[in-house]
Amino acid sequence: MLGVIACPIFLVVFSHHRDTLNSPRSCTHALGSDSEVKFDKDGMSDTESKVDSGGPEVPVAPDDTPVVLNKALSGLSSRWKNWWVRGILTLAMISFFFIIIYLGPMVLMMIVLGVQIKCFQEIITIGYSVYHSYHLPWFRTLSWYFLLCVNYFFYGETVTDYFFTLVQREEPLRILSKYHRFISFALYLTGFCMFVLSLVKKHYRLQFYMFGWTHVTLLIVVTQSHLIIHNLFEGMIWFIVPISCVICNDIMAYMFGFFFGRTPLIKLSPKKTWEGFIGGLFSTIVFGILLSYVMASYRYFVCPVEFNNDSNSFQVDCEPSDLFQLQDYTLPSVLESLTGWTTVRLYPFQIHSIALSSFASIVGPFGGFFASGFKRAFKIKDFANTIPGHGGIMDRFDCQYLMATFVNVYIASFIRGPNPTKVIQQLLALRADQQLLIFNSLKNHLTEKGLLPVLEEVNA
Repeated sequence: MLGVIACPIFLVVFSHHRDTLNSPRSCTHALGSDSEVKFDKDGMSDTESKVDSGGPEVPVAPDDTPVVLNKALSGLSSRWKNWWVRGILTLAMISFFFIIIYLGPMVLMMIVLGVQIKCFQEIITIGYSVYHSYHLPWFRTLSWYFLLCVNYFFYGETVTDYFFTLVQREEPLRILSKYHRFISFALYLTGFCMFVLSLVKKHYRLQFYMFGWTHVTLLIVVTQSHLIIHNLFEGMIWFIVPISCVICNDIMAYMFGFFFGRTPLIKLSPKKTWEGFIGGLFSTIVFGILLSYVMASYRYFVCPVEFNNDSNSFQVDCEPSDLFQLQDYTLPSVLESLTGWTTVRLYPFQIHSIALSSFASIVGPFGGFFASGFKRAFKIKDFANTIPGHGGIMDRFDCQYLMATFVNVYIASFIRGPNPTKVIQQLLALRADQQLLIFNSLKNHLTEKGLLPVLEEVNA
């Protein structure tokens, strides 16, 4: 529903931007005077600065670093002050991450929803800050209405898929489930008609621009958070390891770049260096392998998150699959000569963790580069000032959303197989005559394959 509308509008959004948004503001340090192209403090070339000048300006967010930290670090240079602020707040966020993991999958889902709403608010606020002087009718109201519609659609699909028995048991839920997509479309269509009715002659182009802004934001933020929740249902390890790999890569790339960085990596983010990129890559791969080894031995992390109809609660208890059973692997001759080992015992998931870690380190940062380009287009340093030293919530989750899509595709392509539980749930929802038809068909199939007589002998 969103993809068809948002993709072409995405092109309109960024092609129109050059003619409507411009205001100079520094956000990062320069690459240096030895660059072939001269860059200003914002990392933009002189040509870009001339093109992007003289338009609506996004308000500068005030410094919200806690007073206690400001006093304690007052004697340090701005570079080291920022290092300590980021470090202290990073440790606080990691501690919070451990707490919500301990609280269980339901709390994790609520946190994902909260992060999604905050990221949406930060991006929409940027658009409103730039264009509020035009008094566009219903812009913020429609933006939040579309967020509600899309969340209703995605979460309704999730409830129907993972809570099928509960939905069929309750009559109101069963009716909502049956007509869920029609209700979702009707809600979206209402918002679409409201937008058309809000069009003002002198602001047609700008209103369609903001309509595209809202839909691209929904496509990036809401869709990806929905995939994160789907990954969580496959097992908390598919949620924790990818997120932890992105966090590790972010931290280690910053550390390597801070102490050893000399070679600029990309013009969009002048502070990013090749030293940080490479150091983050190897550190994240090692971290992913070690974290996977620890987590794969606990059922709490590896079992799919399922809803128990008897207790009306989530449960994470199962017999771990082969993916989480230790196996012997023969080392290549090169590694055998270096280590002296012929075989190693690993969980198969550790092999998959290398793919996850590599994506988090090589492709994941492009989510950050994309966000950097977006912020550079509006001459802002951060999406918000929610977390001192880190910016907004979106600044911390720009790479996570790209990672969520990869993990979901990876599970569907290489991990997930047929789910007997869901098949049985669907069969139980059929009429009695349909169930008998499927039973007879399955019985004939098993008899032809010679499996049914064997089963009958065992039962006898």
